[in-house]
Amino acid sequence: MTGYRTAPAAVVAAAALIALTALTGCSDDDTPASVASRAASVASQGADTFASATAEVGERFDDVRNGVDVKGDVRLGTVTASGGRAETEVTAANTGGSQKSFLVQVNFTDGDGNLLDAVAVTVSDVPAGKSGKATARSNRDLSGEVKAEVDRAVRY
Repeated sequence: MTGYRTAPAAVVAAAALIALTALTGCSDDDTPASVASRAASVASQGADTFASATAEVGERFDDVRNGVDVKGDVRLGTVTASGGRAETEVTAANTGGSQKSFLVQVNFTDGDGNLLDAVAVTVSDVPAGKSGKATARSNRDLSGEVKAEVDRAVRY
């Protein structure tokens, strides 16, 4: 499926490292193997959550019929944080001849371009020749330098 991404190895490795760091303060009865096993489990759960979010985005695009690729007609605002989650304003310009809606996939990335989260946002009922706005909000808390990019957009 075009545009579908799975959790990059760096995200899974980072989750494992964070989990391992968090678990090093456990009881004296813990062995390195038991700590590593719990860290791998936590990392796996993080990867599962990420895969679930990207699968949900893909399903929303699969539901759109007769959509027109309009990635170039969509702009994103500055990424801000709200309650720990990343947000950006999505502006879709309707260059069509009648009222249309847009489905936009926004990818949140870190400073190195690694995918952190993916969301789908709908900009509904934009009149012909006008622009509509919506807000894309990450599914989970993101920290550090977070950027946003339009992965794909369809007008329908």
